[in-house]
Amino acid sequence: MAPRTPTTPSADQQRLDDLVRLRRVRDRIDREYDRPLDVAALARDAAMSPGHFSRRFRAAYGESPYQYLMTRRIERAMALLRRGDRTVTEVCFAVGCSSLGTFSSRFTELVGVTPSAYRAGAGPGLPGVPACVAKQVTRPVRNREADRGRAG
Repeated sequence: MAPRTPTTPSADQQRLDDLVRLRRVRDRIDREYDRPLDVAALARDAAMSPGHFSRRFRAAYGESPYQYLMTRRIERAMALLRRGDRTVTEVCFAVGCSSLGTFSSRFTELVGVTPSAYRAGAGPGLPGVPACVAKQVTRPVRNREADRGRAG
């Protein structure tokens, strides 16, 4: 085994450095969810190749960068739809989606009802509950079956 030089980071230090970069990228996704974001650009921000970035992101946060981005967009869309002052199409574009079909499919997959039905009040209703609590309780769940298994 070669002796470690002072310039060679340990494996633990490298993992910590990776997590710091991944958190910065995750924070960027949280801030810029409504802008066009692609994995290659996010990977560059993390100083990683796209494949390595995607694997490390999934290991750290439990979902791929694209899934994380879509979850953020759907969370924001839910809030905008609850307000009721925008059409589904306006909400779709406001959260950064460029395809109404993809937006509607992902929304239905994560929330369990279509965006139109959610806007009409078919979503989880929480009258009188503060928005900060409603946001946590109504957070989209990507894999509802796995979630049910843990609850039982």
